[in-house]
Amino acid sequence: MRTLPALSGAFGLGMALTCAPAAAQSAPDLAAQLRAMRQQLDQQRARIDALERQLDARAAAAPARLDALRGTGSPAATAAPDDPAPPAVAPIFASPGVLTPSGSLVVEPSFQYGYSSSNRVALVGYTVIPALLIGLLDVREVKRNTTTANVALRFGLGSRLEADLKIPWVYRSDSTVSRELFTGTAAERAFDAGGKGIGDVEAGLRYQLNDGGADRPYYIAGLRFKSRTGRDPFDVVTDCQTRCVGANVTGTGLPLTLPTGSGFRSLQPSLTWLLPSDPAVFFGSFSYTRNVERRNVYRTVLAGGREPLGDVKAGDAIGFNLGMGLALNDKASLSLGYDHASVGRARQNGQVIPGSVRIQLGTLLLGASYRLDPHRSVDVSVGAGLTRDTPDVTLTVRMPFGL
Repeated sequence: MRTLPALSGAFGLGMALTCAPAAAQSAPDLAAQLRAMRQQLDQQRARIDALERQLDARAAAAPARLDALRGTGSPAATAAPDDPAPPAVAPIFASPGVLTPSGSLVVEPSFQYGYSSSNRVALVGYTVIPALLIGLLDVREVKRNTTTANVALRFGLGSRLEADLKIPWVYRSDSTVSRELFTGTAAERAFDAGGKGIGDVEAGLRYQLNDGGADRPYYIAGLRFKSRTGRDPFDVVTDCQTRCVGANVTGTGLPLTLPTGSGFRSLQPSLTWLLPSDPAVFFGSFSYTRNVERRNVYRTVLAGGREPLGDVKAGDAIGFNLGMGLALNDKASLSLGYDHASVGRARQNGQVIPGSVRIQLGTLLLGASYRLDPHRSVDVSVGAGLTRDTPDVTLTVRMPFGL
């Protein structure tokens, strides 16, 4: 029985002697492994620190990036909230909202089609002098088609100032169903007229008044001048033998060819505002159009005659519009707005023309914009007339591109 402890002790001593060299050999290997693991741990810690710094930088830049992409109402707007330039929106009104960058030139060809129908003669004189023919004709129906091709040039004179020039070419066609004056007949006849040529060239200046931003409006002041380069309404031949007003009047009193201009020079100051409010942009403007009075005006009648009208002044107009733009993604945006103009009564020789009334023009507009590349976009808008004196429908297509 005593041999068992002895054997066990001998066995344990042998095992210890056998393991001792192995342990002595593994100690350097363990130290090397520890050093390698420590190096890997340090590398992983450095990578984690770098990722944390990147995340912190992205988190700090995220609000500005979101405001630039979402709070603009336009796919082309990428300005941060503190950018002094106002955001862009899909254009639906005549005057753009965004200024051209300093030293840049934007060329904007556009096409506009308008259709209107009415059973009132007031529409015949709508373009210039709404009341000159009222009471002289028994007009049953008037259908008007107007097509205008425009080329607009906008140049940035500075970071806040822009100059623009607009050159239109107009094609018009009217169909009127009426009866002749004072003939006592109830028979109606159709009367067609058309006209084409250059329209009234316009030039303007726009200046940004302040630095807006997120939830802070931008204000842009504008001044626009309209010339008389289009064919004058008083120069086109009117369907009257000698006179269209007074005794011995014969003929329809309608123009045989249609004018392409308004016949009056005008000056229009305006104030435009834009308010970014994530994710939309609200915008609008107020304007006043002052028409310059014309003196010693003559109306051209048949056989080369001229009927004196004296001094004629078209009514001044007060206008305003409101709209909202919303960006759908980084390329497409939508805009919805309302445009209204109140045109005053026309005057002849200082007196209000009998039958002349103030005209209210209201239009509901829907527009869309799609950016083709950083320098080109396509803008389409449709307008529906809400008042009797407003064209029934208007379609406008613009394609601005930068140079």
